[in-house]
Parts: sequence; C-alpha cells; structure tokens
Amino acid sequence: MADNEWSNFRVLDLFHRFVPSSCQVMSEPADDNAFLQALGQRMRLLRTRRGMTRRILANQSGVSERYISAVESGTGNGSILLLRSLAIALHVDLHALLDDEVTPVPLDARRAGGYRRRIALIGLRGAGKSTLGRLLAPRIGVPFLELDQEIEREAGLGLGEIMELHGQAGFRRMERTVLDRLIAAHPAAVLAAGGGIVAEAATFARLREACLTIWVKASPEAHMQRVIDQGDLRPMHDNRRSMDDLRAILASREALYARADVQLDTTGRDVAATLEALIKIVRP
Repeated sequence: MADNEWSNFRVLDLFHRFVPSSCQVMSEPADDNAFLQALGQRMRLLRTRRGMTRRILANQSGVSERYISAVESGTGNGSILLLRSLAIALHVDLHALLDDEVTPVPLDARRAGGYRRRIALIGLRGAGKSTLGRLLAPRIGVPFLELDQEIEREAGLGLGEIMELHGQAGFRRMERTVLDRLIAAHPAAVLAAGGGIVAEAATFARLREACLTIWVKASPEAHMQRVIDQGDLRPMHDNRRSMDDLRAILASREALYARADVQLDTTGRDVAATLEALIKIVRP
C-alpha cells in the first residue's frame, strides 16, 4: 500500500484533536474499533447504493482497492484526504461517511393513495423490464414509460452524453426531476426504471411511495445472455471479468431491490409465461 494511504491526517487523530474530551465517547481502544467498524459499514452502504464494486470505486476515486477493503472491514485508520476522495467518488459529503445516517422509510399510508395504479418495474438491465412493460401496458390500458428515455428526451442528449457532461450526480438529479414529472402527469402507467435508481435513497423512496414496485429478477447468466441478445457484445471481450462484476453488482443491490413490493423471477420463463404472471400480480 502506498505510504500516503497511511499519512499524517488520520481520522481518529482528527477526531481526538478537535472534539472536546467531554464529548469523546470513543476514547478507549475498543471504542476506536467500534468507530472504525461503523465507518466501514457506512462505506459499504453508500457503495452498495451506488451499485459500485470495490474495483469501480477504486478506479473512480484513485484510492486503492486494498485501502477500500481495509476501511470496509473496520481496520482502515487512514488518511482523511483519502476518505474525502472516496466521498467525492460516491457523490456524498465527507460527513456522510463519518456521521450516523438515517434512511427515511416510506409511510404505509401510500397504499391509500392509489399508488397501485402506477406500476414500476425495477432491476438490472437484461431482466426484461422494457419487454414486459411494453406488453403489460396495453393489456391493462395504461401508457408505458421508460425513465431513461424520458431523461434523454428532456435533456436532448443520450445517456452517455449526459454522464460525460454532467457526471453521475447530474444524471441522478435529472432522474429525480423527470420521475417527479412523470408521477405528476400520469396517475396510471407502467414505468420501467433504470437499474441504478435503487442507489439513490430519496429517489427510490419516492418511486416506492408513488408506485407498486416490482423487482424483475433474473440469474446473472440470464442477464448476461439477454444483454448480448440485445446486440451488446462488449461483455464477450472479457466474459469472466464481466460476469464477476455483474455478480458483484447484483449482490450489492440485492437488499435494495428486495424492498420492492413484489419480486418476479424471469429465469427459465419465456416472455408469454412471465407476462401472465405479471398480469396476475397487478390484477389480483
């Protein structure tokens, strides 16, 4: 590990230097360990919400994967400057890593607000969201909306161009703005959401509040094959690494996707059978 990864400005050194002793609840070694464990948990949570593997976070932050692993395991008492780099890559303020985080929970009152008339399909690319959504919408007499396409239409740019010009944080702001507009304009619809929407806690909470959310699931192998069938042959250039990354992203987002109201596994099912199962869910 590079020397600067264990440089002078260490988190606990700063904590003990600037927090009055009367307020230091972590002054003993055991408490220091608890602080580092909590820091690691927050790091994992934020990374999971972004759908990032450690390798992706390392590439985007310039911080080694080994250091990230140490922080997440609760043993990384390292440089505050490196933690700042990680926070920037995660698009959060540094205090989000150092402070306790409270995640808002949507109220059950949404069930009295007609949310079931809007159906949101979530899941990774290749699960079948768009295919099923386009077939489901006319069967139940509502419009079909694809969130990523609506973002492109509003921005007048492709997703790649949006990311290049505005970065992930800018894209996520557009995503929330467009989602709010669609919810306001469509009391009933089928919406296919982008795979990473679950990484934004507030946006995902809004989606869950306003829609019946259905996690369209598939095995990693099914995801990969469907992406290739759509004409994207990039995964084949490094199939083993692509599969490893796909499995890691699925694992990191599983707990978030599982917050959906319903789970629909498409693995081993043809489109017709999956559509009928979906219709039974939305028309119980």
